Formats: sequence, C-alpha cells, structure tokens
Amino acid sequence: MVDPRTYVDGVPHELLAALRATSPVVWVEEPPLLGLPGGPGFRLVLRHADVTDVLRQPELFSSWLGATQVRDPSSAEDLGYVRRMMLNLDPPEHGRLRRPVARSFTPRAVAALEASIRANAAMLVDRVLGDADEGVFDFARDLAADLPLLTLADVLGVPEADRWLLYDWSNRVIGFQDPDYAVSAAFDARTGTEAAREALRQRPAPGPDGRMPDPRSRAGMADLYAYAHLLAESKRRTPGRDVMSVLLAQRGEERLSTEEFENMFWLFAVAGNETVRNGLPGAMIALLEHPAQLARLRREPALFDTAVDELLRWWTPVMVFRRTATVDTTIAGTPVRAGEKVVVSFTSANRDERVFAEPDRLDVTRHPNPHLAFGHGPHFCLGARLARCQLRALLEALLARTAGVSYAGEPAYLRSNFQRGVKRLPIRWRRH
Repeated sequence: MVDPRTYVDGVPHELLAALRATSPVVWVEEPPLLGLPGGPGFRLVLRHADVTDVLRQPELFSSWLGATQVRDPSSAEDLGYVRRMMLNLDPPEHGRLRRPVARSFTPRAVAALEASIRANAAMLVDRVLGDADEGVFDFARDLAADLPLLTLADVLGVPEADRWLLYDWSNRVIGFQDPDYAVSAAFDARTGTEAAREALRQRPAPGPDGRMPDPRSRAGMADLYAYAHLLAESKRRTPGRDVMSVLLAQRGEERLSTEEFENMFWLFAVAGNETVRNGLPGAMIALLEHPAQLARLRREPALFDTAVDELLRWWTPVMVFRRTATVDTTIAGTPVRAGEKVVVSFTSANRDERVFAEPDRLDVTRHPNPHLAFGHGPHFCLGARLARCQLRALLEALLARTAGVSYAGEPAYLRSNFQRGVKRLPIRWRRH
C-alpha cells in the first residue's frame, strides 16, 4: 500500500476490497523505501462512511498537526513552513484563508470562465487532430496536460507563455517518487517572460545522489517561490480579477503573511493543475475500458451531467490524504491514539460496495453519486466546479470530432502512492 512502485502497474483494487470487507480501519507499516526513511505507520481508513466522518471532524482529526501528506516532513522547520498552507490548516484559521479565494470559484465565476475553457478545449483537439482522417496521439501529454495549464493561467493570473513552468513544478512535487518527473524541465525559458527566466536561475539542482531536494521544503521549490514574488510585484502594479490579485488586495484579518502567500501560490500552481491533469486521462481510460458506456455517451451527450462525476469516482486522481488524531478516539470502533496518523483512502471509499452498486463498473447514468474525489468537509475542493467543467469540455470536444477512439499502446502510470497519475496514454482515433 505504501510502495510507490505498486502503482506503476495500477491501483490494487482487489487488495483494497479485501481489506475493506474485513475491517473498516487497518494498520499499515511504513518501511524505508526508495532512499526515504521509514515512518511510524498509520491507520488506513477504507470505508466511505468512516472517511467522511474523519474529514468532517477537524477537531478530532487535524490537518495542521502533521500536515496532510502521508510521509512526515523531513524536519520540524519544514513542517512549520507547510503548516501555513490553507490545505494544512484547521478551522477557524483555514476559513480565514479560504474565504477570499472562494469568491473566485462561485458558480457565477466558473460560468464566466466556461466559454474560454470550451474554446481552449476545441483548439487543443483541433491542433492534435489536424486535417487528417485518422491518427495517433498521446492523450496525456498532448491534450490533458495543456488544458488545465491554460485554465490555471487565467485563474491564477500567470502569463500564458509561462504556463509550462506550472507543469514542471507539478511534476517535481507530485512525481518526486518517479525518476521521469522528479527533475522535470519541459519549460523552454526562451519562450517565457523575464520573470520566468529570473526564477529559473533559482531552480534547485539534483544532489550527488541525483535526487532533487524535498519539494515540500521551501528550498526544494525555490524557483516557484521566486516566481510567486515576481508575479506579485506585477499584480501590485497592475491588478486584475485573477486569484493572485484578489489575495494581494486583502486587508485586515484576511491579509496574508509572506509564508501564507507563498504557500497559497504553491497550492494553486500544483494542486490546481495536477488533479485535473490526471483526471482527464483517467476519464479517457475509464471510457476505453467500458466501450458500451463510451458509445452511449456519444449518442447521448446530455449524459455528461452525470458522467463527469462517475468518471472521477471510477478513476479518483487523489488516492489518499492524511490527518493526525488530536486525542485518543475511535474510528468505527477501532481505537486511535492521540498523535497517530490517520490516512483516508478516497480510492477505497469510492469503490465501497455499501454505497455504490457494482462499484468496479463504470455507469455514466449513476445517480446519486456521493463520490469523494474532491474530498469532504471543510477542505472540500474549491476548484471542483472548474475541474468538472474542464473534463466535460475536453471529452465533449474530442468525441464531437471523432467517430472512434481506441488504445494505440499501453498507458504508463506515475510511480506515486498519492496521485493516480498517467504519464503516457497513446490513443488511435478516426473521424469516420
């Protein structure tokens, strides 16, 4: 369960189902792996009802005490720094940072972005297909990587020319366990802004062992933080309606400290990109694995209203999140001691037979669908509407322009026990 190499071959759904059937909570050891030290172990929460119980009780299961990544930060200094991230705060501090940002993700705000998202999706699909009647492309790289970058550039206020910086940052953070991604350098500085080139001068270099510094430490992402401050200078001179301008305009108790601002930029630049980027090829894989459902969606595009949530449930891009018990307590009758790590499995909860009939089967008409791909409770994903919009726009654009899609090779999965990532997804398509 903790070895990232397991997930190169796919999620062990059969193991999760077997564990879920015997106990709602299991103890998982954390041995040393891939050059990283071992950990104290954790309680893995497997069933839907218990996952939601943990997530809606921050007074019992804290995001702040140990932060939200399963692996403990390497030092007390690193823990102290990431504790200033909205993702790693508990109420009421969490609400202080969330409120101003939430105004950028209301239904009205997302509706205003929808036209540009659809236009970008259509542009990307047309670029990939060209004038040919059939062909092969990499769905993960050629389509799924770029749409969330374009969207995030709009939302965050990053110049479009710099958007592939976000791609490299996401790779380094989410893919630090994968040698293909840990030293990602896809961004071409010659095509970006001067701020991007200046930030790249502070990009960390691999150590003697070839490993990059821990991307959860400030030193491990020095180029990201340098860029954040350069962008902030630009926004102070010429504010816009983007999230960065909104944050910089806050006063009073909602004013961000330097550490909070840096962490907020990290959160949007990485988390705002990565979940959609992996949810998109995951949705494509779900449809390719269920050709009857794909055919039905082609015939009845109105089913996208329910299909998008079912695709997210079936794939579940973020597999786990961590909390820390604040006091001695219990989960589904299982004793939990104060200070113990409690890790909720969204992957397991989204296949829980107690909630979802035939959970391993994709059903684009499934309703209701209380999946947990966006989390639950105070930390429910702010960008959920935006993510749904992007999935729908790209898949609709592709299906509208093709008569058939199929595998052109085996997908390649990310070596990660956190993000269910797709590195390559070769697709064969035809127009008629």
